[in-house]
Amino acid sequence: MDHDAFRRLERWCWRAPSAHNTQPWRLRYEPDAIRIGWDPAHTLPAGDPTGRDLRLSLGAFVETCLIVAADAGLRLDYLADHDEHHRWVGLLRPAPDRYPTPFRTTDVWERRTDRGHLAAGVDGDTLAAVDAVARPAGGSVRTVPQAGRLGALLRAADRRLYADPAVVGELRRWLRLDPTHPGYHADGLTDRCLALSRPAATGLRAALAGYPVLRPLGLPRLLAAAAGDPLAQGGTVLVLVAPDHLDEPGQVEFGRVLMRTWLTLHTAGLAAHPLSQLIDVPTTRTALGALLDVAPQRLLHVARVGRPTRPAPRSARRVAAGRA
Repeated sequence: MDHDAFRRLERWCWRAPSAHNTQPWRLRYEPDAIRIGWDPAHTLPAGDPTGRDLRLSLGAFVETCLIVAADAGLRLDYLADHDEHHRWVGLLRPAPDRYPTPFRTTDVWERRTDRGHLAAGVDGDTLAAVDAVARPAGGSVRTVPQAGRLGALLRAADRRLYADPAVVGELRRWLRLDPTHPGYHADGLTDRCLALSRPAATGLRAALAGYPVLRPLGLPRLLAAAAGDPLAQGGTVLVLVAPDHLDEPGQVEFGRVLMRTWLTLHTAGLAAHPLSQLIDVPTTRTALGALLDVAPQRLLHVARVGRPTRPAPRSARRVAAGRA
């Protein structure tokens, strides 16, 4: 197996998405395979206690590796080998043929999360295309009407998360609100990617610094209000729905499905803004499931999707720092 050829591709593989841009994936080069796992220091045990977002990001990374390798002419496939105790999900290994995919490395490189204004939503043909990506795995992609109920659920979810000191502590750890932050060009959520002005970034940094004192005085409600209403920024809200009783390896596989849906949207000229808080909070997750008439445990990913009005900033990456 040509490890050096794959190592040269790592900078593109690292463009896979992850919650808070923690980039949890790790590679271990073995004689006849490349093992994919994760680093617990780059997970979110408070914000993602079930590990759902972690496993989705690992699956997205697997899919990204296969796409990039295929575009470079490397013949690899993926063998699932989920081991929660040792923190591995599977292996990239030599294959007789290239991984079949319609996507290219340029799609991986150019796809971005966009928290700005989205001029239009998702048309029927594009919705059918992304739904067709999920259907073979037993899932579906559904739209959510952007009525007052959804906005109320978003506000409730934000208030609940901002009221949790552990969740806020994780957020503070991964926020990069000043270009002088040592991790600004490596990982985390930058002020630019969050579409924050300099005064807004400074205010958020000050508010979070005073969180222990200000929390009992109503800071969570103020922070939720300051986050604004993403639904007012346009777009269509899409939900990735999984089969019932999806286990942990199955969530990794649906991370691959999620990556394919994001790239399908990207090639249609659309961008996505995750609204995962809706399913991170049990009460709003249940309410969203009721809106869609879907069991809440089947809701895997929520995003606002539409056509960007200007290029979004590129999020930072550590590139090859995860090599073991």
